[in-house]
Amino acid sequence: MKTMTVAEFKARFSEALNAVRQGESIAVTYGRSKRTIAVFQPPPRGKKKPRPVGLLDGKVSFEVGPDFEIDDSELLSH
Repeated sequence: MKTMTVAEFKARFSEALNAVRQGESIAVTYGRSKRTIAVFQPPPRGKKKPRPVGLLDGKVSFEVGPDFEIDDSELLSH
C-alpha cells in the first residue's frame, strides 16, 4: 500500500486516482504523527451476487379496503 500526505495527495490527485484504478491502495496521512485518515482502494472485483426478487413473497400481504376511492391521477399528484 502506498502512503501519501494530504498535501501530496492534493498535488497528485489525478495520478493517485489512476493508481487506484489500476488496483493500488493509497493511504492518506495527516499531521506530524502521520496518522492515516483515509484509505483509497479500488472496489472489490468479481461478480456481484444477484439480488433476490420477491424476498417477502408469501410472508407479507395487504388488502385495499372497499372505501378506498382514489384514482391513479390523484394518487400520483400527491
